[in-house]
Amino acid sequence: MSTSKNVMTKVWIASLVGSSIEWFDYFLYGTVAGLVFNQVFFVTDDPTVGLLASYASLALAFFIRPFGGIIFGYIGDKIGRKRTLVLTLSIMGIATVLMGLLPTYQAIGIAAPIILIVLRLVQGLGIGGEWGGAVLLAVEYSPKERRGFYGAFPQMGVTIGMFLGSGALSFITSIVSPESFVAWGWRIPFILSALLVIFGLWIRKGLDETPSFKKVQESGEIPKLPFIEIFKTQWKEVIIAVSGKVVETAPFYIFSTFIVSYGTNNLGFKSSQVLISIMIATIITTILMPYMGSLSDKIGRKKVYITGTIGMILYAFPYFWLLEQRTFATLLIATVLGLGIIWAPITSVLGTMFSEIFDAKVRYTGVSLGYQIGAALAGGTAPLIATWLLVEFNNSYVPVALYIILTAVISFIAVLTVKDKNNQELDEFKGKEVKKKELQSV
Repeated sequence: MSTSKNVMTKVWIASLVGSSIEWFDYFLYGTVAGLVFNQVFFVTDDPTVGLLASYASLALAFFIRPFGGIIFGYIGDKIGRKRTLVLTLSIMGIATVLMGLLPTYQAIGIAAPIILIVLRLVQGLGIGGEWGGAVLLAVEYSPKERRGFYGAFPQMGVTIGMFLGSGALSFITSIVSPESFVAWGWRIPFILSALLVIFGLWIRKGLDETPSFKKVQESGEIPKLPFIEIFKTQWKEVIIAVSGKVVETAPFYIFSTFIVSYGTNNLGFKSSQVLISIMIATIITTILMPYMGSLSDKIGRKKVYITGTIGMILYAFPYFWLLEQRTFATLLIATVLGLGIIWAPITSVLGTMFSEIFDAKVRYTGVSLGYQIGAALAGGTAPLIATWLLVEFNNSYVPVALYIILTAVISFIAVLTVKDKNNQELDEFKGKEVKKKELQSV
């Protein structure tokens, strides 16, 4: 497949910008949940119970994300990637702005947390469809020898969005008092995200449909029900994708969300110190991602991914040993090593690897389901599980470290079964017999 350099530039910018905005909106909730929502929405006499309720609302959105994958996977596999991406970005933007305008529990009572949860579920639906489309926009346009490189750009959107969210909150917490931040300061980035959404929609407006989707249309192989089709023909690949997502998502939320409350409440760090360390780590991992993606074009997605997974197993306990020193320097080192370096090779190749194991006609549904079910099972629950483990085991970090190791082992076993498809055609339409042989070899 030959695509001009100008078109590829537009593609990677569109996939990167849109993904960054979506995750900026999504991560705002995760960070503020650990700092504010137990005081303004989930108000209880016990702060720990309020924090658990706040994290539970965070987890709920992850369980709705697979439904977003089904809904928008259907749209993306039926009418196209581009239209679906415009829809998901719009939905996410509206929900986020409304969160910033929502009255508190003190103002309207129980209606406040209920409305907040509904808006969070809407966010979950939006992000459930966004990620798969952003990855396919990059991967399906790119030349086969550069898929790993271009497939890393939507993943960079995850950390850029997180960087923007942490940066916005760090800036606000540095210029307003803690009381003002809780009262109104946290709302500012939620409301101003509307400007980013408008920009993202403008960027995506000028793109055509991906070559892969056009070939599916021309072949007449568009399935009536992609969700049913995927479980008839590629259910093994869905399981592999779900399991492969586990180590990419659970440690990520430990390093980026759980650490906010754990660092401030258990280790005595200022929230600004934790947020700054996360910001620096996200800069490093964002820089590393395209290099890791490019490396996967040379040596294979599987080797790059497994290297990161083994690193995660080895690092689980040293991460907490560094945190226990209770200095900003060791907090920074711990976060940079975990989130900035060890996590980078795992996330960089995930989108491309998922894209390559699914047929084009159900690819949007397949990558979305695998990614979002894995995120629901291991991502949104990670801060909740980690907080529960601390409570159950007298604030010991050992069970949390073992939990990180468990997630890595699950993904390691799953990805061992994947066959690298570097430099192979992404859009081959295979007969049923050929497909059956491929499934048997997985």
